[in-house]
Amino acid sequence: MLSKSLSDIFAIGKKETIGLDIGSSSIKLVQLKEGKKGYSLAKMGMVPLPHEAIVDGSIIDASSVVQAIRDLIKDQKVKARNVASSISGHSVIIKRINLPVMSEEELSDSIQWEAEQYIPFNIEEVNIDFQIIGADPEGKGQMEVLLVACKKEVVDDYVNVIREAGLNPVVLDIDAFTLENMFEINYPLPKEENIALVNIGASVTNINILSEGITSFTRDVAVGGNRLTEEIQKAFHLNFDDAERLKKGGEVEGVEKEEVKAVLEKAVDLIASEVKRTIDFFLAQASGEYVAKIYLSGGSSKLDGVLESILEKTGIATERLNPFNSIEYNKKRFAPSHVAEMAPFMAVAVGLALRRAGDK
Repeated sequence: MLSKSLSDIFAIGKKETIGLDIGSSSIKLVQLKEGKKGYSLAKMGMVPLPHEAIVDGSIIDASSVVQAIRDLIKDQKVKARNVASSISGHSVIIKRINLPVMSEEELSDSIQWEAEQYIPFNIEEVNIDFQIIGADPEGKGQMEVLLVACKKEVVDDYVNVIREAGLNPVVLDIDAFTLENMFEINYPLPKEENIALVNIGASVTNINILSEGITSFTRDVAVGGNRLTEEIQKAFHLNFDDAERLKKGGEVEGVEKEEVKAVLEKAVDLIASEVKRTIDFFLAQASGEYVAKIYLSGGSSKLDGVLESILEKTGIATERLNPFNSIEYNKKRFAPSHVAEMAPFMAVAVGLALRRAGDK
């Protein structure tokens, strides 16, 4: 989708590409093959990262990230070297703005000046990208533009770990936009209603609201599965690993499951409240609009009570999406139960695997 400034830095032509989702708790890999009947799954894998190797979207322990990527590539016997990856969090700014009508070439020449008033960072410290959405519906000689900016140092950090792992970064996207790409090939795009794609990761929840199949509003919320782990840590004075085990339904001596359940319910309620707050903000700006459905993805969407809490808070029909819904796979190579187990983690990686260097 948005690839000019952020990915054309590395674009080298349309070649086989791996989708590599470098998250804060794990790295996910997907490779797809395109045929006459659509896409099929060629590779899929996931490897955990040490706690706090990546914090708030910033790479803290680069050597651990590099080694994890190498291990994943080796384990999956991946031969392709071109990588599409993505970023999210506070270092990324996404805004839908109105500008005077001009050509894409004219906007490309003036985007830095136009963007300066909307970006809370030094304009020299960011990569900027845009997509012209269309004419202003009010017909005031304006056009709607989706503006994206990301700190150069964050882009450089992700590019560097990919290169140090022996791979070639050809596309760097935004997590929220990869969800749109993934959804588009797996589900019919609603033509006259809004839907919300909500990807609940370990440290960030990406929310992308699509209007008639096109990104209309995005927000990254700095809350995810790690918040639940932290609440368990505080409640029972545990280390991170023990708290994580309890969150996932395991046992720790001296802690009752019912007590853990009560703590988790409060933390899950916080995630649901942030989703509701985001949707309410969108609706306040889009007079007369409504959100017809919420689709959940992300590893933390699997946790008990998350779907039910979001449904209760928002009053909007909510379901877990399947990023392999329309993707074929060899059931002898990929057990259906394993694909179903991995599906919530793979939404961003699937969206990335659809990308090619030079895509617009």
